[in-house]
Amino acid sequence: MRHDPLSDALVTIKNADRVGKVDARVPASRLIGEVLQLLQEKGYISGFERQENGRGGEFQVQLNGRINSCGAIRPRFSVKVREMDRHEARYLPAKDFGILILTTPQGVINNDQAKAGHTGGRLLAYAY
Repeated sequence: MRHDPLSDALVTIKNADRVGKVDARVPASRLIGEVLQLLQEKGYISGFERQENGRGGEFQVQLNGRINSCGAIRPRFSVKVREMDRHEARYLPAKDFGILILTTPQGVINNDQAKAGHTGGRLLAYAY
């Protein structure tokens, strides 16, 4: 039984990348798809493809070896734009190194897009 599918997916990706695999399979959902899209845009993964199976589908994620660490943030803290630097310092190893992924009224975005759009949201995950 899965309690947090996003966390399970990110841990699967991180573990597969650490052992040198070229791909990983994670369960499919709209939220996981949007997070994977952000990871692909920032270059942490090469790509992903949805494949259907009897249990609702899964994503085949192509890895490129650029993930040092990634994970879900629990509980999902509310964060304002002026508090973003504090959370970056907490979850990322250095300034301008890695991304925080947030859910906002504009959709799932990273911390740089949130700062540029002056919008806050809830923290979902981090990657570096």
